[in-house]
Amino acid sequence: MIPDPFRWLEDPDGPDTIAWVGAQNRRSEAFLSSIPARDEIRARLTALWNYERCGPPEKHGDWYIFSKNDGLQPQAVLYKTRTLDGPAEVLLDPNLLSTNGTIALTATSVSDDGRWLAYALSASGSDWMTWRIRDVATGVDFPDEVPWSKFSTASWTRDGSGFYYAGYEPPTDGNLFTSVNTGHKVCFHTLVASVGSSVQSPGSEEAPELRTLDPGRWTQDSVVFGSPTHPDWLFSADVTADGRWLVITQSQGTNRESRIFLQDQSGSAALPTDAPVVPFLDRFDAAYQVIANDADVFYVLTDHDAPRGRLVAIRLDHADPSAWTTVIAEAPGTDVLASVIRVGDAWVAVWRTDAHERIVVHALDGAPQRDVPLPVKGAIVSMTGRRHQPDVFFSFSSFTYPSTVFRHIVSTGETSVWHEPKVDFDSHAFETTQVFYPSKDGTRIPMFIVHKRGLVLDRSHRTYLYGYGGFDISLTPAFSASIVAWMERGGVFAQANLRGGGEYGKAWHDAGRLKNKQNVFDDFIAAAEYLISNGYTTSARLAIGGGSNGGLLVGACMTQRPDLFGAAVPAVGVLDMLRFHKFTIGWAWTSDYGNPDDPEDRAVLLKYSPLHNIRPGTHYPATLVITADHDDRVAPAHSHKFTATLQAAQAGPAPILTRIDVKAGHGAGKPTAKVIAEKADVWAFLEAVLR
Repeated sequence: MIPDPFRWLEDPDGPDTIAWVGAQNRRSEAFLSSIPARDEIRARLTALWNYERCGPPEKHGDWYIFSKNDGLQPQAVLYKTRTLDGPAEVLLDPNLLSTNGTIALTATSVSDDGRWLAYALSASGSDWMTWRIRDVATGVDFPDEVPWSKFSTASWTRDGSGFYYAGYEPPTDGNLFTSVNTGHKVCFHTLVASVGSSVQSPGSEEAPELRTLDPGRWTQDSVVFGSPTHPDWLFSADVTADGRWLVITQSQGTNRESRIFLQDQSGSAALPTDAPVVPFLDRFDAAYQVIANDADVFYVLTDHDAPRGRLVAIRLDHADPSAWTTVIAEAPGTDVLASVIRVGDAWVAVWRTDAHERIVVHALDGAPQRDVPLPVKGAIVSMTGRRHQPDVFFSFSSFTYPSTVFRHIVSTGETSVWHEPKVDFDSHAFETTQVFYPSKDGTRIPMFIVHKRGLVLDRSHRTYLYGYGGFDISLTPAFSASIVAWMERGGVFAQANLRGGGEYGKAWHDAGRLKNKQNVFDDFIAAAEYLISNGYTTSARLAIGGGSNGGLLVGACMTQRPDLFGAAVPAVGVLDMLRFHKFTIGWAWTSDYGNPDDPEDRAVLLKYSPLHNIRPGTHYPATLVITADHDDRVAPAHSHKFTATLQAAQAGPAPILTRIDVKAGHGAGKPTAKVIAEKADVWAFLEAVLR
C-alpha cells in the first residue's frame, strides 16, 4: 500500500480542506505582499493588457459576428455588424451576467441564416455549460435553457429549427466538481416555436448557478446518439454545409484515433433525430475530421497512412481506404497539415513547419496556388471562412506581434488587415530566435528564445522556461502581455517544443506518451541545460513553468532534477499519477498516461508521478503551486496534495507556496483582472527568489 496521508484534501468542500486552503492563501499572500516590485508589476501588466482585442468575424446570413474585448473588460463581448467597415452592435455582453466577471461565454453557434444564436455560459471556470438561445436581430432571449452540457459545441440544422450538442446526465451524488464524467451523448434541442412573454432582455438576470440546476431538465431533449456499452466514448456533432448530413465524430478519451458516424437528414422523418445513425469510418485506426462534402463524397483530414496529415476524398459507398482519393498529399520532410477549411472554390490550409505556421491556398484538386503573406514567423490563432463566402479571416500572432486579424480574398489573393491592435510596448525592442538542441537520446528538439534585443550572454538573466509536451497539442509562437512585462524587466522567455505534442505529427506525439513519457521530461531538462550552457542564465536564476499537463511536466522535472532549477511554477497540474482517473474527465487521459489500474502502466506512472517522487530531506527549488478551488478539469486535490507533501519534505531554505484562486476553474473564462493578478504574483515571486 502506497501512503497517501493527504487524501483528505481530495474533498474540495470539506471543512478541513477549506481551512487548509485559507491558511495556505494567507501564508502565500504574506510572502507576496512583502515583495516591493509586486504592485509595480501589476500596474505594468494592467497597462499592457489594456488594448482592444478582436477575433476574426464570420458571416451568417446578413450578419458578421465577432468577439471583442475593449481591454480590461472581464470577458470578451460578442458583436454583430452588417458590413465589415460599418458600426457594430453588441449582440451579447456576458459582463452583464455577473457582478464579478465569473460568468463566461464559453461557446457560440449562429444558425445558417443568421437568425438565431445558441450560446453557452459557464460559472466560475467550470466545464459545465448551459445553452441559451438569442434572436440575433432583436437581441432578446428565448425561454430555452439547456443545462448539463460539457465538452461541446452546437450545430444548427439548415432550417434553424434546432441544434445538436453533447452532454452528460447530471451527477447523481451532487458532486459537480469531482464526480467522474462518463456516458457522453449527442442531443438535439428543438427551438421553442414562438417567443412568449417569458422572453428576457439581455442582461436582465444573472445566469443560473450550476449548483442549482434541476437534474430533471436533462430529459427534455432528444438523445440522438450515445453508447451505453462504451461510456468512455466522447462525441461532437456537426451539420454539413448543405444541411443533409449530421456528422458525429467519436473519440475515446484523448486518443488521436476517431470514428465517424452519419445521419442522413434528407428523408421524410418527422424529426431530424428519427433517422438512423450509421457508421462511416469506424475502424478506429487513425484520426478523421470531415472538412466538407459534395453530396455523398466527403473530404476528410486524416493521418491514416500519413502521420503528418493529408486531405482525402471518400465516397460514402466506397469507404475502404483502397478507394480513397488523395486531394492534398502529406508533405515531404517534417511539415504537418494542421487544418483545412473550404472557402469558395479552394482549400485554405494551415501548414506547421518546425512549430511555426503558414497558410497555403490550394485548388480544389489539391494543387498549391499561393502562400498567404505573413508578417513574421508566427502562428494562426484562429481562422474563419465558409464555403459560399469569397474570403477567409484569420488571427495571426507571434511572441512580439500582437494577434492581428487579416482578411484574404481567395479568388484574387488580396490580403488586408481587418483589425490591428495597439499595444503599449515597442516590439522592435525584442528579438526572437529559434534554436535546436539535442535531448538525452539525441533527438533534435526546437526551442524559441525571446528577450531584449542585444542581450549579452553573460549568464546573468532571470529565465522562464515554459513547456507542455502532451496530448498532440502544439506550442506555437503567441503574443502575451505577460511575457512582454517579464522581458521588459530583463527576463528571458524560452518555449520548448517537446515530444508528446503535435509539432511534428503522430510520431512526435507517440514518442512522448505512455511508456515514452519520460522522453518529455528529458527534453525539458535538456532545454534547461542548453540555456545554462549557452550563457543565458544559471540554475539559480532559471525558473520552469507550465499548466495542466505542463504542470505535470514541471512537477516531474523539479522532483527528478531539483538541483537544476531556481524556481518552479506548476499550474493546475496533474500531479498524482495514481489517482488522476478518479476525478471528472481524468479517465480520458489514460490514452497519454496509461491506466493506473493496469499493473504495467502503474509501474511506469509511479516512476515519474510528481507526488510520489518527493523525497524528504531534499533541497527543492522555490515553488509556487497554482490552482483553483473548484477546477473540475484537473481536480485541485492534485495541487493540494503535492503542496502539502512538498512542504513537509523541504530541507532547503526556498519557500514552498501555493496560490489557490477562488470562484475559478482550470483557466478558461477567467476574468481579466484575475489573470492579471495571477501573472503579477508569478513574476513577483520569481523576481524575489531567482537570485
